[in-house]
Amino acid sequence: MPEGPEIRRAADALEAAVLDKPLTDVWFAFPELKTFEQALIGQKVERIETRGKALLTRFSNGTTLYSHNQLYGVWRVVNSGDIPQTTRVLRVKLQTADKAILLYSASDIAMFDDEQLLKHPFLLRVGPDVLDLTLTAQQVKERLLSARFRKRQFSGLLLDQAFLAGLGNYLRVEILWHAGLAPQHKAQDLTDVQLDRLANALLDIPRLSYNTRGSVDENKHHGAIFSFKVFHQAGKKCARCGGVIEKTMLSSRPFYWCPHCQL
Repeated sequence: MPEGPEIRRAADALEAAVLDKPLTDVWFAFPELKTFEQALIGQKVERIETRGKALLTRFSNGTTLYSHNQLYGVWRVVNSGDIPQTTRVLRVKLQTADKAILLYSASDIAMFDDEQLLKHPFLLRVGPDVLDLTLTAQQVKERLLSARFRKRQFSGLLLDQAFLAGLGNYLRVEILWHAGLAPQHKAQDLTDVQLDRLANALLDIPRLSYNTRGSVDENKHHGAIFSFKVFHQAGKKCARCGGVIEKTMLSSRPFYWCPHCQL
């Protein structure tokens, strides 16, 4: 399942295709969104924001398309007028004179004005986005030590979008390896040095993934450029200590780690 870096890369591709171009055709599959189709003709996509795995497509008339891919949703960029041959179900089409962006298979789609958007349950619940470059390691450290999160084991905390948006399983695995921490630890039990190392890894690893991974093939499990140190490396030697990487299940997800140096 795509995580924050993959969602941001998808948003980048969508922006490159349609940003600041007048919309020539708009189509929504859901009846409750049909009234927005004509109102958006001639408007422009001003930006596409990511909040974890949700996309906020901001239009020049002040409205915003909220979409969450969940398990099966996927965006595609095509030439205007093209409809790809696929078994997926088209949900949204935003077309300009030369390019169109198409959303398939997603079901969590809605249109809001700014006031309504502030009240959206997911956006109220979700934490700061790890790819928000204004978010600092010091702020992450303070969040780790907050009453809400300080007693949570990292195995579950690093999957909770209410803690930090955009994290997921492969990032959980890689972050804890880079921080040299076992998954059962809690922030309240760490030294200041360990907290600093973890807070930095919580930002550095997702941003490294975003900056270095290639285009993601939906039929493959993650891209190939980002170099995994432990994820899917069970039975191999740890790059840090030479110990053997192990696989277990934590929070209903496969977890890879080196028990020799993640203490």
